[in-house]
Amino acid sequence: MAQRGVLFIVSAPSGAGKTTLVRGLLERDPKIGLSISHTTRAPRPGELDGVAYHFVGMDTFEAMRDAGDFIEWAQVHGNCYGTSRRWLEDRLAAGHDVLLEIDWQGARQVRVKFPEAVGIFILPPSLDALAQRLTGRASDAQEVIERRLAAAREEIGHVHEFDFVIINNILEQALDEMVTVARAARLLTSSQLARHPDFFNSLGVN
Repeated sequence: MAQRGVLFIVSAPSGAGKTTLVRGLLERDPKIGLSISHTTRAPRPGELDGVAYHFVGMDTFEAMRDAGDFIEWAQVHGNCYGTSRRWLEDRLAAGHDVLLEIDWQGARQVRVKFPEAVGIFILPPSLDALAQRLTGRASDAQEVIERRLAAAREEIGHVHEFDFVIINNILEQALDEMVTVARAARLLTSSQLARHPDFFNSLGVN
């Protein structure tokens, strides 16, 4: 029987550097695979369907949601995002570690169904730094930036719902911490019990 994989949940307010850190973690730790969500938002330049996201229309998304195809879904900044239940369960059962990039709403839904999931929350060094990062993108209108900052304040209020917190001030340091968390997570009692059930049964541990 394959050892069960570890499920990582990574959340952060927009502009905290989550995407960069996740990309770096996946490069350094090839044992972890990224979950590809379905979304109703339009692709950004360079994003490919089935690679960045599964881009679908609202009608398709709602049909999948109503059929129970998503283990979690949320509406963020006017767009919907959802994670395929079957794909996630199959990957974990086959022994693959999976990382979900989702907001706190989705993380809360997933933790109900997968209480052993490891939650990581990424913070900017300050709200001022976050505002500068969002402005520096030069891809969003000012009203969009203001809306994202307001949402960030609310999202940060849910930091206590996660197991680990990384403050992304110095990128390389934050990335080192992400890698350390991933390695340590595999040694948590809950992770070890899930990954090696036969071994623990042989020791009389249930």
